[in-house]
Amino acid sequence: MNATSLDDMYIVGECKDQTTIDGTPLNEGGGDDDGNDNYNGLMAALKANRGWLEAKVAINNAMIAMEDTSQDFFSVGECEGQKTIDGEQMPLVLTPSADGKGCAGRTGYEALVAALRANREWLERKVVTHSAVLLRGFDVRDAVEFNAIVEALGWPNIRYVGPAPRTHVHGRVWTANEGPLEQFVYFHHEMVLIKEFPEKVILFCEVPPPEGGETPFVPSFRVTERVLEEFPEMVEELDVKGLRYTLTALSKSDTKSMRGRGWEDAFGTSDKAEAEKRAKLLGMDMEWLPDGSVRTILGPHTLTRVFPGRRGRRMWFNTVVGMHGKELSSATSADGGEIPAVFVRRCEEIIEEESVQFRWRRGDILILDNLATLHARRPSLPPRRILVATCK
Repeated sequence: MNATSLDDMYIVGECKDQTTIDGTPLNEGGGDDDGNDNYNGLMAALKANRGWLEAKVAINNAMIAMEDTSQDFFSVGECEGQKTIDGEQMPLVLTPSADGKGCAGRTGYEALVAALRANREWLERKVVTHSAVLLRGFDVRDAVEFNAIVEALGWPNIRYVGPAPRTHVHGRVWTANEGPLEQFVYFHHEMVLIKEFPEKVILFCEVPPPEGGETPFVPSFRVTERVLEEFPEMVEELDVKGLRYTLTALSKSDTKSMRGRGWEDAFGTSDKAEAEKRAKLLGMDMEWLPDGSVRTILGPHTLTRVFPGRRGRRMWFNTVVGMHGKELSSATSADGGEIPAVFVRRCEEIIEEESVQFRWRRGDILILDNLATLHARRPSLPPRRILVATCK
């Protein structure tokens, strides 16, 4: 048997006691039962289609895990670019169920709001298990409707503090990074450098870009695993010594830069003494520069972190690659030692290799576990409008 394609090798069959959920059998198989199957051919087919088979198992597992109330409203879907990592779909795609039950006569975003209120704990478990959940096909149209969904989730608000230029839109909703669309916003955990960072980042696509503009994300534990394989001593050394970061912010915001948020906007004050006080609460020191800008110093911070409820995974919870050797920022060992450039370049390659991305569609809502995923922004053609809410 030479052919190893999915169509040539497998057909969907049936077996006794098989169960169907949302129209998808929980057992899929095929091949001959007459003893003519070639063992070597089967092994070749399994190896050639391993990713496809893992995805099928993950989908069926996700369907089995659907609870009664959530199953009335949500179905498990797929999206291009989706990966199966450590047995879980990333992102888990949730779409409206075919029969539309469980929405109490509501339609559009109001139905989703009602379903989220009824299934808050269930959805939070899904976000933690899969690291990312994509809500697709629920006809969410604008910032007002997105804000209602954020409120329905019930997670407390946390104000964004960071270098990205952003504008408040409505309620708890802000624009995502307003830096030039042709620039790449590098992979990061949101607000990773300060004491209080969000556990969830919720992104909403109001205007999908015509080309590019994806929001790729990376399961952080995979980065740690792979970097440990290649640089075990360096990882342990930086975890013990800690990291120190510096970032220079202008007085006023500069939307021509993806890190152009001014310190007055970031700290919500033009008073330097008050800004210093607020910076201290966030765990950063400040050095005022002659031109009115300020250099913020943060750390020491560990290279990796382990958070409760996430299977003991060691997360790549840092921004070494994003800040090392840049014009307005730096990342060094906390004792002042330089981090080798070859180490940083290889970390950058591994992060890219482990990334997951899909094309935005209008109305998409992506919920990221900020403790478990780095995210970024690909360069884009205009127009593109992604809104964001950050939650504790």
